[in-house]
This record gives sequence, C-alpha cells and structure tokens, in this order.
Amino acid sequence: MRRLWPLFRLSYGQKLFFVATVPLVLAAAAIALLVTAQSRQLADREIAALEAQLISAKREELKNYISIARTAFINIYGRAAPDDEAAKLAVTRILASMLYGQDGYFYVFDYDGNNLVAPRQTYLINKNWSGLEDLNGTPITDELIRIARTGGGYHSFDWPKPSTRETARMVTYSIGLQDWRWVVGTGVFIDDVLETVASARADVEARIRETFVYIGIITGVALLAVYLSGLVLNIRERRLADAKLKALTQRVLDAQEDERGRIARELHDGISQILVGIRYALDITKRRMDKGDARASETLDKGIEHLSGAIQEVRRISRDLRPGVLDDLGLGPALRTLVEEFGQRTGIETHFETVPFRNRLDAHAKTALYRIAQEALTNIERHSGATRIDVEARGHKQGATLRISDNGCGFAPDDGAGGLGLRNMAERVEQLDGTLRVLSSRGTGTVIEVVVPLSRMLPPETADTDSTSAQGKASA
Repeated sequence: MRRLWPLFRLSYGQKLFFVATVPLVLAAAAIALLVTAQSRQLADREIAALEAQLISAKREELKNYISIARTAFINIYGRAAPDDEAAKLAVTRILASMLYGQDGYFYVFDYDGNNLVAPRQTYLINKNWSGLEDLNGTPITDELIRIARTGGGYHSFDWPKPSTRETARMVTYSIGLQDWRWVVGTGVFIDDVLETVASARADVEARIRETFVYIGIITGVALLAVYLSGLVLNIRERRLADAKLKALTQRVLDAQEDERGRIARELHDGISQILVGIRYALDITKRRMDKGDARASETLDKGIEHLSGAIQEVRRISRDLRPGVLDDLGLGPALRTLVEEFGQRTGIETHFETVPFRNRLDAHAKTALYRIAQEALTNIERHSGATRIDVEARGHKQGATLRISDNGCGFAPDDGAGGLGLRNMAERVEQLDGTLRVLSSRGTGTVIEVVVPLSRMLPPETADTDSTSAQGKASA
C-alpha cells in the first residue's frame, strides 16, 4: 500500500482541477436528478389526465351504444307484460344482432346470473355465471347484476377479446330492465388506451434519457472547458512565475554584484590605500634605520597609526556585512548602534527608543528588521533631506513593530518613487508574513512601519536561562 500511495498523490494543478470540477459535477448531478423528478411528476400528471380523458370518451361511447340499443327495443319492452316470452325473444334477437366494431356486442343476464345474449361468445348463453370472477379476482356477473338493480353504471374487469381470445381490460356499462329482471349492457376493450398510455410513458422515459445525455454532454463540455482553461492559466502562470523567477534571480545577481562592487571599492579606496601607506612608511623606516636616521621612529609610528586605521576599516566593513552586536546582544542594541553611527556620519539629529522584550525575535526576523532599518536610513540619507529621524522598536501582544520616521521632503508612494529600496523591504516583510506600511506625501516626511507577527516571537525563556543569558541579552 505504501508503494502505491505515491501514485495517488496529486499535484497542485490536479488538486485545483478537482476543486473546480467536483462542485460542477455535483451541481450537474443534482440538476439532472431534479429535472428527472420534475419531468416524471409532470408526465405522470399529463398521462393520468390523458388516460382519464380517453376512458371518459370510451364511457360516453358506451352510453351512446346503450341509448341506441334502448331505442331499438323500447317499444317492445314498453308494451310487453313481465311474462311475455315472445317479447323477450324479440328483444334478445334485436340485441344479438347489434354488433359493432371488431369486438363490440351487447350482453343480457337475468338477475339469477343466467346469460341470455352473448353473440360473439355463444358458449356463455343459457348458462348460469353467478360468482364469475376475472383473473384478478374481480367479480363480474354478480357486480353487473348489482349495478343494474341500482339503476345502471360502469364496471371494469379483465375479459377475453372475441377477436384474439387474449385477455384485456374491458369497461362495461349496464342498465336494468326491472320488469323482466334483466341486465342489459355492452363493453369496450381499453387495451388501446393502455397502449397509448404505455407509449406515452415510454416517450417520457426516452426524453428523460435524452435529457440525461444532454446534461452529461454539457457537463463534459464544461469540464473540458475548465480543464483547458486551467491548463492555459497554468501555462500562463508558469510562464509568469518563470519570468518572475528569472527577474528575481537577475536581481539577486545584480545585488550580489553591487555588493561585491561596493566592497571592492571600499577595499580599494580604504584598506588598499591604507595598506599602501603602511608599506610606504615601513620602507621609509627601513631606509632610515639602515642610515641610522633618528626620524625612523616617526615613520614607524605613522605606519602603526595607519595599521590601526586599517583594522578599524576592516571592522567597519565586517559590521556592515553582518553586525556582531546583532547576534551577541540582539536587535535593540544593534539598531541603537546603527542609528548613532548614522547620526555621527551624516550630522542628522537621531532619536532611538526601544521597549526590551528579551531577545525573543527569531534570527530571520532580527536580520530582516535590521536590514530594513539599514535600507530606510540609506534612503533617508540619499533622498529625503531630513534633519531629524525617529526610530522605535518594541514588542507587544501582536508581535513586534519597527517604526522609522523623518521630517524630509517625502514622496508619493503611488508614483513609483520608492524604487528598489521599498521593494526590497516589502519582500523581506512578506517572507516574515508581516505587514509594511509606508505613509508619505510631498513635503510632509515619511513614516515606515513594519509589524512582525507573533509567530516570529520565540517562547519566553526560563528563569535559569534568563539568569545565564542576562549578561548579553538584556534587550531586543
């Protein structure tokens, strides 16, 4: 299983594709189910209405047939006595001859259940069919007699069709001749109605299947569009990322080259010149010592003085590259030293304030805040024309804040005047998951505020640790 697990790991693009497509598929499935349910409900109502309409038409047709038959024998029945056998025979002959359609005929039962007329199914005549039921257990003869006794009505049951001898659904309409105790009726088979209803249901199911197919096609096209769009966006973002990476790499290389150039200039203009002076002083000292000149000590003192200057210059360059006080004492003392040296070098009035939080910033945060302060002071020296700067570093419940303000000429951040320096600050703050605020306008000075989140603060040290490290870590 562990060997197969890497095969199921998804890339970022695949995860994004699934996040985009799963809701789409679920929505399409929900729409398909809803459309299916609504379509079936609507179709059931329409089919039920159609079935009721067709059966109603069949029933009206039966009533018309009974009316025609009644017209044919009413005169005979009206003049005959209850026991007039001749009249009864005449009426049975009339009804037996009245055939219509392929399966239509009239039937006659007496109230005892004996069949008197069944022209298309003569095997029923002169037999008693009391208790007769269809295949589903529906009573036939007894129900027809009951309906006739109560004034007439409809009855449905399964009955063999005379033309095909296949059992089909039949609807009958019966009336009663009360003087003769007869049931007279006729029926029509409604299998054509049922076939029409079944065909309608089949059409509905076919349309539902087509709807499913169309929804599936639309969903597939949408998924393909999402995939292609994601692919295009992925390619575009990858190209942009590659371009940004190349630009960033070039900026890093340029920054490295600039830093190397700066260090080279400082070595050449500072240490190199001092070392040349020391070598020159030593050469003069050697020649004077060879000649026994008393001024040899003077040139040696100058060489020693130049050597001390070289040592100070090396320390300054080393401090600019990575101030040791930042690692030894923390951010607060390092910033204080940076601000004081800046004021001494530039003559700008400086004010520094810090709230000790016992060196609880992690290494990345300390370095980033120190470099941001360096960048801000460099920009102030080069561009602001300020006469006073204020630097504040403090810890609080939300993390740590570095705030640098000046009374210089200011600039409009939206016009791009911030340049590379502000961009470097923003990138350092972004790496810390912090926030950078730059408040400035023409002629009002500039305020740079950096807030580092609490996640960049180290846990409080124990009492034992505090007592052992208090000598070198008394502030930020």
